[in-house]
Amino acid sequence: MAVTTGTRRGPRGSAGRPSKGRTPGPSKGASKKSAERPWLGQWNSTVTSYYLLVGATGLLLVIGLVMVLSSSTVTSIAAGSSPYAAFLVQARYALMGLPLMLIAARLPVRWYKRFAWPALIVALALLAAVVLFGDTVKGNQNWLSLGPLRIQPSELAKLALAVWLGAVLGRKQRLLGSWTQALVPGAIGLAAVLGLVMMGNDLGTALIIALLGLGAYWVSGAPASMLAVGGVGAALVVGWAFIVNQGSSDRLTRILATYGSTCDAASECYQSIHGLYGLATGGLFGVGLGASREKWKYLPEAHNDFIFSVIGEELGLLGTLLVLALFAVLGVAMARVVRRHPDPFVKITTAAVGCWVVGQAFVNIGVVTAVLPVIGVPLPLVSAGGSALITTMVALGMVISFARSEPGAAEALAARRSVVRRSVAVLSRRGRRGGGQGRGDRSGR
Repeated sequence: MAVTTGTRRGPRGSAGRPSKGRTPGPSKGASKKSAERPWLGQWNSTVTSYYLLVGATGLLLVIGLVMVLSSSTVTSIAAGSSPYAAFLVQARYALMGLPLMLIAARLPVRWYKRFAWPALIVALALLAAVVLFGDTVKGNQNWLSLGPLRIQPSELAKLALAVWLGAVLGRKQRLLGSWTQALVPGAIGLAAVLGLVMMGNDLGTALIIALLGLGAYWVSGAPASMLAVGGVGAALVVGWAFIVNQGSSDRLTRILATYGSTCDAASECYQSIHGLYGLATGGLFGVGLGASREKWKYLPEAHNDFIFSVIGEELGLLGTLLVLALFAVLGVAMARVVRRHPDPFVKITTAAVGCWVVGQAFVNIGVVTAVLPVIGVPLPLVSAGGSALITTMVALGMVISFARSEPGAAEALAARRSVVRRSVAVLSRRGRRGGGQGRGDRSGR
């Protein structure tokens, strides 16, 4: 960009003159600014958040499908099914989620505000139905059968709660300095969802929902003292409900095994140890895609909660760093939306989704690396699972819609589409002209 130079006023307001023997030039600050501007224009434009979200989501989805295929073939064959059975189920869910994600990415912000209350009511009704009629799987009552369809309403509740908290806290943002205004109705709705999930004995989902609520309240500007009291209170309630007041000592045993000095490698530490075996075996570049040894029924839930271990074994440290980097990119993109968007609803909802998706990813990775006790939390977009995959895709599609409505983003995207259309038109005209000339040459011969 050209820098215009002109007369510079001195301290008394007179026009400054260049000294003899010197040629006037741009100031040091101007030259530095002009040197940095091309870099900023490429990487800090109005559509950066949009492209980061689309790119990271697409890559994680592809990596997830590939790794579900790689990690599930052995168990599918052992169960007497096709080696592609689990992969085809996951691919079907991805194909179901893709149009929903595209629709969510095109909906305007005002529609999400309209859906806030109905979505929460439906989510609470489904969670109550799970408590009354739900199926219990591996100790957690969090599945609901609706004819041939089997869903996990707690996943839908995450999305509904994020949108609802954005709506109620965004509308009352100027009043959130008061504890009463901050607690009603936001904390009541959050407590209702948490309570119903805890009644199903699902500790992992309860922790993620608590992270979601914390992110929403933090960005909304609620008092820090209220957040501290709420966090301590939630920790005490969860600890009492899931550890102290538990019929069996399974969770307490897993916690002590993770942070204690002794551990039984044949029982409570078996899964964690084999997860670490997979990560250690992979080394820097991995043993090769499909060549994992731990997936041969040594590592439980290899295609689900512990799929990150198979990634480390087959793709090595570089593969795990790629997955970590992609989740970091999602976090950066959503932080940009929170910082740049003027609508409080968008800020709060995006923060809630960011704490949910990125927080759940790092909780899952912490479990696989034995930093956290084993809890049933899948890796978003990567682990096998239908309800979690579709809901996460819709949530990220919603955030992509928010990124499209950042100041200047819609105009920039429209301008780029028009440039592409003009380029395609020019190329097609050149192709027709070249084809016509070729026919003329042949006819002249």
